[in-house]
Amino acid sequence: MDFDRIVDRRGTHSMKWDMLESQYGIPADDGIAMWVADMDFEPPAAVRNAVRSMLERGIFGYYGDDASYRTAIRGWMERRHGWLIEPDWIFTTHGLVNGTALCVDVFTDPGDGVILFTPVYHAFSRVIRAAGRRIVECELVEQDGRYHMDLDAWDDRMTGRETMAILCSPHNPGGCVWTVEELRDVAAFCARHDLILVSDEIHQDLVFPGHVHVPTAVAAPEVSARLITLTATTKTFNIAGSHTGNVIIADPNLARTFAARLAALGLTPNSFGLFMAEAAYNEGEDWLEALLVYLDENRRLFDTALNAVSGVRSMALEATYLAWVDFTTTGLDSREVVERVENRARIATNHGATFGLGGDGFLRFNFACPRPRLEEALDRLQSAFADVSG
Repeated sequence: MDFDRIVDRRGTHSMKWDMLESQYGIPADDGIAMWVADMDFEPPAAVRNAVRSMLERGIFGYYGDDASYRTAIRGWMERRHGWLIEPDWIFTTHGLVNGTALCVDVFTDPGDGVILFTPVYHAFSRVIRAAGRRIVECELVEQDGRYHMDLDAWDDRMTGRETMAILCSPHNPGGCVWTVEELRDVAAFCARHDLILVSDEIHQDLVFPGHVHVPTAVAAPEVSARLITLTATTKTFNIAGSHTGNVIIADPNLARTFAARLAALGLTPNSFGLFMAEAAYNEGEDWLEALLVYLDENRRLFDTALNAVSGVRSMALEATYLAWVDFTTTGLDSREVVERVENRARIATNHGATFGLGGDGFLRFNFACPRPRLEEALDRLQSAFADVSG
């Protein structure tokens, strides 16, 4: 588990690295990719061994009898999150953006309002718009360096034409680990307004010391009749390219509706992804524990360096490896900030405005990379903003 080792991903069809120049105009040979949310680390040995076993067997046919895969998911959720699930609650999708899109397709109609608690992961708005649904942005409130929910204000915004709310738990990009009380409040909000609640918990395993992720299903069991939970191994174990995620539905009526739509679309899982995910859940726990220690130090280094720049503040993360950095008090407008980061520091990040209301003036940085690369990026950023007085 040598997380310091530099893995050169250029020329491997990596979205994160091989699209630097086309997306940002940053030369690939000198740029640093801190945008796409995958890690620059090798996954656990067990995952690589699973793929190696498939290669050695030499046959890549259809996957069948997924009982062991479901057992691995059940075991992980119980061990790590205290959540007891049944095998028939699990539906496998081609990643969680696909899972989200399927939920929107199945449980809402064209023109319906779908609520996002913004700023939030930008792919949600993309699939909602593409499906012909209406985005309803309920803006989070920042207090004491953390996002909070303004439920009274959100109640006043509801028109009765909203049918779904999508929660990011833990939150991306703010890194909040929602408390049990906050999750219950969201559940009550959805009950008041008769909303299906989709809880995207893809970052559930990437939580820092002092914080504990509680699944929405555990925090608010009373919401089970309207709750859909999304989980995956892909963020946890850096296997996003496997495009394998799970939609977990306890309510039998919701589950039947979802199953019927999957059947109509002819969707079946990718066998590579199932083998990789099962190996990760069964044998990857030690690797994850080591990763969390490494990421925690990366987080500390990143925050120390960015917070030393006049007018810049990195929000204190409770989870994820995605730093959410506020440049609004630098005295620079968003265009000038981006110019310094991309042209002077030659670093690609996600622009805050793409995350919805509350995101303008922020940038999201992925610090899940070997420490030598992180230190180089931090040196470049400090140099790029050295003349800013805030």
